[in-house]
Formats: sequence, structure tokens, C-alpha cells
Amino acid sequence: MNEAQHHDLEEVLHLTPKQVSTGLALFYVCYVIFDFPSNLIMTRLSPRVWMSRIVIGVGIIGSCMAAMKAAWSLYLLRLLLGIVIAGMWPGMAYYLTLFYPPSRIGKRIGQYFTAAQVSAAVVGLVSAGFQKMDGLGGLVGFQWMFLLYGLVGILVGFSLLWWLPDRALPPGEVSARSSWHKWIPQSKPALTGEDALIHYRDLTRVYHRSRWGVKDLWHVVIDWRVWPLLLMYFGVVGVGIGVQNYATVIIQATNSKLTSIDLSLLTAPIWIMDLIAILLVTPFSDRFHHHRALFFSVPVCIQIAGLLLTTYGGSEANPWPRYGGLLMVGFGLGPTVPITMTWTTEIFQPRHGEVGVAAASALVSGLGNLGSILTTYALFTGWPADSKPGRKQYRKSTLVMVGILCLSILSAFVMTLLLKFVGNGARAKQISSGSSTTEGEGVMMDGAAKRELQERGFGRLWWRRR
Repeated sequence: MNEAQHHDLEEVLHLTPKQVSTGLALFYVCYVIFDFPSNLIMTRLSPRVWMSRIVIGVGIIGSCMAAMKAAWSLYLLRLLLGIVIAGMWPGMAYYLTLFYPPSRIGKRIGQYFTAAQVSAAVVGLVSAGFQKMDGLGGLVGFQWMFLLYGLVGILVGFSLLWWLPDRALPPGEVSARSSWHKWIPQSKPALTGEDALIHYRDLTRVYHRSRWGVKDLWHVVIDWRVWPLLLMYFGVVGVGIGVQNYATVIIQATNSKLTSIDLSLLTAPIWIMDLIAILLVTPFSDRFHHHRALFFSVPVCIQIAGLLLTTYGGSEANPWPRYGGLLMVGFGLGPTVPITMTWTTEIFQPRHGEVGVAAASALVSGLGNLGSILTTYALFTGWPADSKPGRKQYRKSTLVMVGILCLSILSAFVMTLLLKFVGNGARAKQISSGSSTTEGEGVMMDGAAKRELQERGFGRLWWRRR
């Protein structure tokens, strides 16, 4: 932002490209470490209160980033940001399973994830406006952006205490207002009347949860099903974060004549394509939820094709095909992360219950973001030999991303085979809806769980019917 006026982040903070890459990567180091404990805390406390705390914390740190003066302050605030935001993304996946069965949350996680795409697109558009504010009140453009976004985040975080519903209670049961709860505003219930009764019968497992212990947690951690999902996430989130952080750098490498405002505006369509793909693909992945791997792998192939076009397409006279490749990457990225998180909840809730969803989604999201550390620290401007201007600029970085995407496809294929031959039965015996459950007895077989056992594959489509 405002590079022509020497008011961009690197100039104002006197940073080298390597220091920028380090600052970006430090966020994910803390995110990886704190994602798991944060999500587990959410299961013991109120999800509404915990997510409000996260958003308020992010807003405070974001506002403080307007006061950065040197590399050390960038490093410190990026570390703190990783700590406070940890648990938000896997926490939302866990939160949605309190209201929807896993086979139906792909679309809902996708809808939530569209906020990230809208935000990325809006940042590209709005940053052009912030660049026009450069110098106003003694602040440069990016300082205004951090300050105002941070203040909005704080306001939204407090509003969640009234706005976001807490987990549903059995019909007739009233939430206890004791201890610290009495000081927290009470939100309206998500469901009332007949809707609440239907939800109770259909998703009984949510209402009869058992207290988990270290042994339950250990069974989740050592479950082999975590690792293919983690590798799937590693590839797609690594590419997604790499493109998000370096989109303007990649676009500038394709056309050096573009201004900083041009670059900001050209990033928005990438995330609009991402948004379109989420809205198109995730509903079908729910409808045919036994074929998650297919709905994951096809978009990943589109990403690979887009990266290869960005790397080898076009010419100096016509660089726009390379930009078209980035649009393909954006489209392919859209459904892959929501589908991975959905598949995680779909596999681990029947096997391990509520703690399985919370722990597995945090492991997949947290350790999977090691891919983000790779792409933000080691690639593009973080790889000096690959960032030299010329036709081959960033070629090795994009090929590394192609490689980790191939790993994601392979992991999805392996997961499908293992589930087919090993299975995904509950760790303990299932309990029928209407009976009570105690710690260690297993996972409830409620109305939704019974439906999920039925095949919803391509065999029911009209051209397969007899």
C-alpha cells in the first residue's frame, strides 16, 4: 500500500522481505501451538463467550498494529494475534455440530467460510480507499486500515454476547446462572417450541454429552484418521494462505506496470471466485456426503491447473492469462477447506463424540497450518533465489505449492481406501435415542445418526435408477 509514496509496510518499519515473511509466519507458529487447547476450553466453557473473547482479542491486537514502528513490534503483535485467534476456525466447526448433524454442516461451514472470502475481497477493494487516506491525521494508509478494522472487530466481539446463541438445552431445562455466568449477558435460544422438540429428538447426542477426560483425548490423538485429513488440510490451506498473503506480489510479477491501487483491486476477483465455488460445491458435497474425497479432489486439480497457468502461461506482451490462472486457483481453493473440516467432524463425531469433533478439528486446523508456515516463510519473498525479477520469478515457489496439493489429493485417496477397508465404526457401542448415556458408554444413535448410516451416493440419481 502506498508504495510510490514510500509509505508501505516495509518502508515505514524498515523491513527486509525476509523480515516480512518471518512476521507472517510467526502468527501461524502460535496458531499451531494454541489451536488445540483453545478448542478444548470451548467445550468446557460457553462457546458463545469464548468466541466473543477471540474476536475482541483480535480487534485489540489489530488496532495496536497501527502503532508498529519496527520489526520487533511486528513480530510481537503477530505472535499475540496467533495466540488470541487460535481456536476460532475449528471452534466454529465444533459449534455448528451443536445444531446440525455432520452430514449437513458442509454447506454451513462453507457459508461461514465465505466471510473469509468476502473479507479478502473487501480488503482488496477497501485498501484502495485507505491508500487515499494516506497522511490523514499523521497516519499512513495501512495504519488507518489496521486501526479501523480493529475497532470494528472489538464492537463485533462484544455484540456476540447478545447475538450468538449458546448450545441448545433439553426442552424445559433452564440455563443455570451461577458463578461468572451471572455477569454475562444471556442470548436468546436458537430454537423454541416445536422446533426445539424436533431438534432434541433428531440430535439427542448434543443434549446428553459426557464429561471427557485425558483418556478420551488420547484416543482421539492416536486415531490414524487424523493424519490423512491433516495432510489434506496442510496442502490446501498452505496454498490458500500463500496466495492470500502474496497475491499482490504474484500479480506484480506477471505485470510490473501495475500500480499499488491496481494490485489491490485485482486481488478482489480471486476471492470472489473462491466465494462462488464455496456456494456451488459445498451443498452438493452434503447431498452426496459419502463422496467427500471426490468433491475435494476435483477443486484441488483446478488449483494445480491454475498454478501451472500462472507459472508458464501468457507472455510479456500479454500477461493476463497468468492472472487468469490465479482466478482458477481462487475457484479451486473455495470448497476444499470447508470440505476437509466437514469430513473431520463427520468421521470423529460417531467415533469419539463431542470431544472427538473438538480435538480432531483443532489438530487438523492447527497442525495443518504448518503448510501456512511453509508458504509464508519459505516461499516467494522469503526465498531470495526465487524472487529475482524475470520470467522465472517465483516459479519454484508455485511448483512447491503444486507439490503439496498433490500430497492433499493422495491423502484424500488414501483416506477413502482406508475407510472402505478398515471402516469408521464407533469406538464404543452405539446407544439408541431416548436412552440415557453415561461417561464411557459411547455415542448416541439418534435420528440424525441413523440417517447418516444410509447411503447417499450417486446410485440414487435419476440416470442410475431402474
